[in-house]
Amino acid sequence: MKEKIAIIGCGNLGKSILNGLLNTKEISPNNITVTKRNLKSLESHTNKSFNKTSNNIEAVINSEVIILAIKPYNLISVINEIKNKIDTNKHIIVSLATGVSIKEIEAVLPKNTSIYRAMPNTAADVSESITCICSNDNNQENNNKVSEIFNSIGSSIFINEDLMESATVLGACGIAYVLRFIRAMIQGGIQIGFDAKTANEIVTQTVKGASELLITNKQHPEFEIDKVTTPKGCTIVGINEMEHNGFSSSLIKGLMASYNDIKNDEK
Repeated sequence: MKEKIAIIGCGNLGKSILNGLLNTKEISPNNITVTKRNLKSLESHTNKSFNKTSNNIEAVINSEVIILAIKPYNLISVINEIKNKIDTNKHIIVSLATGVSIKEIEAVLPKNTSIYRAMPNTAADVSESITCICSNDNNQENNNKVSEIFNSIGSSIFINEDLMESATVLGACGIAYVLRFIRAMIQGGIQIGFDAKTANEIVTQTVKGASELLITNKQHPEFEIDKVTTPKGCTIVGINEMEHNGFSSSLIKGLMASYNDIKNDEK
């Protein structure tokens, strides 16, 4: 990939994307510029080849794809800062901000700017993110450029914009939900006799294996569950006990609570 990429705002998510991009051989570190007010946090990065600056305008001028890894409440102010340097024949804008629509971004940027919203997750750090993307741009070449960037840090899918908040909950917040589940599994493993290190190793590989089963076999989870829930066996006893205590319903309620919080912030 020859495009020059700017990551404006290199916080936790921005840094995860940076690490993912640096891990791929498809993008030269020299073509990546990141901005952060305090550059000291980037000085210790093991890869020294990417460009660092605290000047957002400088990053925009020297880039073609601009990833805005900005908190929603700061997004419009940053766009106002850089808008006079946006070249509609050159630049592609990619916003990672939750709850800020393409229409709102269009209102600030020059007419006919190619605007994308993308929702990756912090698994980008290890090139395993799922990124949901929507756009106001019907140009397939631009679509390919953006998807290629996010495919380099995992996989990507295009969705309708009205599902972007749902994508935030399921894909981005979902990392935290899965990690909390893993933590609980490890705690249970310790209670039944394993030391923390061994429990962690067993649980993380089990979760990875479960995901790979679904990805590779393309089956519904219940299909794989049925394989290990033998009549009167210990697996079905455990599953039933979890469900009696609201396992699935509490997870769904948590997803809905996160979703409603995003929707309430939009009002």
